[in-house]
Amino acid sequence: MIRFISTGNLGLPVEMTTEIAEQPTARTYEVRTYGCQMNVHDSERLSGLLEDAGYARVDTGERADVVVFNTCAVRENADNKLYGNLGHLASVKAANPGMQIAVGGCLAQKDRSTITEKAPYVDVVFGTHNIGSLPVLLERARIAREAQVEIVESLEVFPSTLPTRRESPYAAWVSVSVGCNNTCTFCIVPALRGKEKDRRPGEILAEIEALVADGVSEITLLGQNVNAYGVEFGDREAFSKLLRACGPIEGLERVRFTSPHPAEFTDDVIDAMAETPNVMPSLHMPLQSGSDAILKAMRRSYRQSKYLGIIERVRAAMPDAAITTDIIVGFPGETEEDFQATLDVVRAARFSSAFTFQYSKRPGTPAAELPDQIEPAVVSARYMRLVDLVNEIAHEENQKQVGRIVDLMVSEGEGRKDGETRRMSGRAADSRLVHFTAVDARPGDVVSVEITYAAPHHLVADRVLDVRRTRAGDAWEARQGLAAPKGVGLGMPQVGVPAPLPDAPVCG
Repeated sequence: MIRFISTGNLGLPVEMTTEIAEQPTARTYEVRTYGCQMNVHDSERLSGLLEDAGYARVDTGERADVVVFNTCAVRENADNKLYGNLGHLASVKAANPGMQIAVGGCLAQKDRSTITEKAPYVDVVFGTHNIGSLPVLLERARIAREAQVEIVESLEVFPSTLPTRRESPYAAWVSVSVGCNNTCTFCIVPALRGKEKDRRPGEILAEIEALVADGVSEITLLGQNVNAYGVEFGDREAFSKLLRACGPIEGLERVRFTSPHPAEFTDDVIDAMAETPNVMPSLHMPLQSGSDAILKAMRRSYRQSKYLGIIERVRAAMPDAAITTDIIVGFPGETEEDFQATLDVVRAARFSSAFTFQYSKRPGTPAAELPDQIEPAVVSARYMRLVDLVNEIAHEENQKQVGRIVDLMVSEGEGRKDGETRRMSGRAADSRLVHFTAVDARPGDVVSVEITYAAPHHLVADRVLDVRRTRAGDAWEARQGLAAPKGVGLGMPQVGVPAPLPDAPVCG
């Protein structure tokens, strides 16, 4: 209520009061993401949808009115991780009845009503195909005061048309396709994400150009099997054409992609990588196993010789390319001879790093029903042998970088000990992580450094030779201290800075 005094018709003071409605405080949200880049990409859209609906993101550590779990179903511990985190929120929600919890993503698509049975305090469960329904489902659950479970079996709308909140002003994901046409026996993703759906090239390039206009200088093309792009509209060279089309875009300094499938990896893609200056000399190509017998059991439609042939041709075209991979240990039926074949490929390919996984039985996949499941102790022992070899080779390959002058794009949040060591971090063109002596540079800027030390998983540069301030750095600086940006309706993903490699494979 506001009290004020005005002058009446006779010039006498008149006291008046009026009621002014208080503006409601925006409900807040938090999105917690598990899994691969595809999940991170979807979380960017979930954030954009919520902000478009009037929600405000909370600062780290603060309690949110709405907590959204965007889940993964690739590995066995995904279930336990989700239900453990939900359990931690049960008492928080009990003390705050207006709080809402939503669960989406691959695990939600798979488990459906099981989630509300195990965690009856969850308000919304939604799938991978209807993430755009989240704001409506939250409101419906709030009004009805009961859980809303909505899982659809096919894509309602291509996710890139949804609002998206981008946190990184200098690097961004760009989705070229969703879904997967492969039938790998260990992978549940095709059953959850559906058949491959491709965007038209013009839409992708328009999104990239819009991103670059906003200051982005690095993009990562994203797909479940990114190099199969074009299968839906019948162009087998569509992906290499897309890479080449990125070349003339002024201001686009770095183009990456993940994850390609060896079965669809063709020479026109290698040529496009080598001949397009802003396509980076880095390749993440899942191996999964080096044994032809295990690859056959996995329904991976390539064999060891084809995989190594691709590596050989990539290195012939781009001698400095860094190649990384995913490997599964302990697939059903894997013998010591099969495992040795994987070690042989690791030695021959000389990966700069590898994401290594112990086989995880996933209900609903053909591999879960295969005989000859390997004893956990055997799997664990093989896993440690693989990790030791991967680290040994990665260290040797990194030591070859010492003394080289490389350009780094300064990154944000990749150097956990940067504050203690008085260093900053950045990624080289080949995607190697480099910690360098702190200088006056911003995320998105480019620094030229001399590599002075090599560890298995990173490099160190104690000499900084040059700093180039960029539009991307300007965009990062402009973002600081400003309110969170509104969602953008071009499907431009933005939850965090796109990591050059996944925390978990994109099932390539």
